[in-house]
Amino acid sequence: MKIKYFLMAAVVALMTACGTASKVPLTNRTHRISVSDAQLLSLSNQEYTKFMASARKSADAKNTAMVQRVGRNLANAVETYLRNNGYANEINNFKWEFNLVQDKQANAFCMPGGKIVVYEGLLPYTQNEASLAIVLGHEIAHAVAKHSAEQLTKKMNQQMGTSILGTVLNSAVGSGVGDLASQVAGGYFSFRNLKYSRDNESEADYMGLIFAAMAGYDPANAVTFWQRMASASSGSRSEVLSDHPSDERRIQNIKNWLPEAEKYYRGGSSNRVAKTSSSQSSQTLHISGSKSSNRSNKRR
Repeated sequence: MKIKYFLMAAVVALMTACGTASKVPLTNRTHRISVSDAQLLSLSNQEYTKFMASARKSADAKNTAMVQRVGRNLANAVETYLRNNGYANEINNFKWEFNLVQDKQANAFCMPGGKIVVYEGLLPYTQNEASLAIVLGHEIAHAVAKHSAEQLTKKMNQQMGTSILGTVLNSAVGSGVGDLASQVAGGYFSFRNLKYSRDNESEADYMGLIFAAMAGYDPANAVTFWQRMASASSGSRSEVLSDHPSDERRIQNIKNWLPEAEKYYRGGSSNRVAKTSSSQSSQTLHISGSKSSNRSNKRR
């Protein structure tokens, strides 16, 4: 029995040790990533190329120009921040592109490498450039924080761990026991990954709010934007069963972060991209799940 417990402990240790530890800009949260930038960017570029080959670009020149203008302003602010805060090497990972596509969904995404797509259906909710900056800041934050690589690493480690666990238990206890344990562990990890995703979404909300302020957009627009999005939500279930924070949690978090974001916005361009102070650099973003209504699928 001691050998079995030792092996199970080794599985857990393996899953937590895999990957290279690094800090997320702005939040200073430590995460481990075992996927290289080159691997992720190659995969991202392939998927982005496929998507754009089937998508129809917007015929609205004015809105297309707006998306590109806001996106470029954010990209410039983000690159300046990274350069001034010890992340200059990360800038090489971004080859920014900004596209508005014909689609009625209220959605947008930014793939690793800075490939940003906005759906026309989102614009009735943003209504102005500042609200659009909130959305694009959120999407850019996912790329800057390497959330895709982090989630992929977690899933790879989990698959490895459940496979080893099944093999160990089949050998130590009996045939079939390990297979059942692997299924149970897989179900647990699928549930646990919802919280990982919610935490990443909240982190992107925080970082995106700051990025928008750094770029000169009033972060207060985030509250009214998400209120408009919340009014379009349908259905309700516990947030614990969702991969995104509830509308209520998201809006309350943003309200809590606004005083800090306002410092970047009100302080002028020099403060928006200035090197993080010692008090700011020691900050770690604490995110906790809550139980509330789920969001509709009209979300990033």
